[in-house]
Formats: sequence, structure tokens, C-alpha cells
Amino acid sequence: MAATLFSEIPIDPRSLEALTELVQGRRTLVLTGAGCSTESGIPDYRGPGTRDRARNPIQHREFLSSHAARVRYWARSTIGWPHFRAFEPNAGHRALAQLEHDGWVEAVLTQNVDRLHQRAGSENVVELHGALADVRCLGCGAAESRDALQSRLLELNPGFREAQARAEVAPDGDAELTAGALENFRIPSCGACGDGVLKPAVVFFGDNVPPERVARAFDLLDRAHVLLVLGTSLAVYSGYRFVLKAAEKRLGIGIVNLGESRGDSHAHVMVQGTVGQVLPALARALR
Repeated sequence: MAATLFSEIPIDPRSLEALTELVQGRRTLVLTGAGCSTESGIPDYRGPGTRDRARNPIQHREFLSSHAARVRYWARSTIGWPHFRAFEPNAGHRALAQLEHDGWVEAVLTQNVDRLHQRAGSENVVELHGALADVRCLGCGAAESRDALQSRLLELNPGFREAQARAEVAPDGDAELTAGALENFRIPSCGACGDGVLKPAVVFFGDNVPPERVARAFDLLDRAHVLLVLGTSLAVYSGYRFVLKAAEKRLGIGIVNLGESRGDSHAHVMVQGTVGQVLPALARALR
């Protein structure tokens, strides 16, 4: 993974000290992006090495309007899901959970859909873009676990997973497949209403974060003294708007990332490094 290429970069002690001072004694809200999970092995869209594996993510409108697009998505997801759900929290996830447990972090806003924060022990998490572990019917609204749907997909398409065993896992929790692999692939309908279209409970590109989720996130920001941004370039507005609001409210802003981010001009402290490298050091410093 690309993140490991940078794991040996030493942390600037002055930056770490400044970040410790920013967080210490203040109510801190954390915003996380893909850089929190790349060290667990999950590919990202915009991190180091992205251009080597550029791809077009699934679009919300295309998924809704095209049966072929849904077949393509669910076929790829059938291959990718077992790999995706097997990823484990890394040192950054665990350190963040510890910071919450110790009272330094109030809550986590995450743009990630992997649910690794919760598996590491974080309790107050707002999943801005949802989670791949959940599926919803667009007709009746019924919920289904992704694991349960996986069983139904495999029943309808026996032997498909074994035939595509070498497919490359992609950032959406799916996998890269050839067009020929999609022939005759069947997708199930909703088990509750019988004919509804099933969609992963995530915000696809071109869709909007549900307003109630945004309202909860801004409510947490209103109570915070510091916004700590971890592992994101903030290229997507759904995350960047919280930095803009934090700057407007004159909150302390800290950013931990590899390379530049869209929010750098608003930051009071910036630390170059991986989240799995910097957060454990921050947790030790705060003790």
C-alpha cells in the first residue's frame, strides 16, 4: 500500500508538540478520511499513487437509472465484499478510540464507509457517507445486512466468486471485472417488498449527505473547541464544509495528512505523516 511508503518519515517534534497543545484541555471533534484506512489496506481515490490506479467511482444517478449499472456494481461487490469486510482497524483507528475513551475526543465525523472506527472501539461516530455493511431498499426502505445480501447474491450466481478470484479490490468495496464477467449475472430484489431496488446504504458520488446527518455533525461542531482533520485531502465538499465552518467560528484547526489538503490555509497546526504514525504519538503525549 502507498501509505507504507511514508511510514518511516519522522514526525516533526515541534508539530507534534503544537498539536498536543491544540488538543489538550479542549473539546475536540475529529473529521476522518480515507487516509485513516489506507494503512489497513483499503485503497483510496486521492492519496499517493492514486494516478497509478485511477478509476471512475459509481455515480448516484447512474445507479438509480441503469439496470446495467446496478448489475455491474453488485457483480463487482460480490467479489470485493469478502475482502473489504476482512480489513482490520490499524494503529490510527485504535489510538483515536483511545483518545475518545480518555476524554480528549468528543466525537468522530468520518467520510469512510468501512466502519473500522467502531470496530476499533470509537463510540460516538457520525458516518457522513454511510456504511457498506448496510443495504436499503429504494422502494419500501427495508434494511438488510450486506452479509445477508451476499448469501443471496451467491445463491443466484453459483460459482461466480470462484471464477473471479483474482479480481483487484477497489475503493468502493467492489472489484475490477471485465465486461464478459458480467454476462448473466443476476441481482436479487428486496426480500421485504419483493420488487424494490437494493442499494448499499452509502452516499454515492453525485448524491447528498442526508440533511439530518449533516445537522447532527454541525451540532457537534457547535459544541467543539477544536476540529482535528485526519487523513483527507478535503477535496470533497461534504467534508471541507466543516473546516470552513470551524474557521468561521474561529475554532482551533489541526490537520494530519500526507501531502497538501484543501484546508491547509485554515489550519493552526499541520503535521505531515500517516494517521497510524501520528495519532499514537499524540495519545502518548497527552498522557
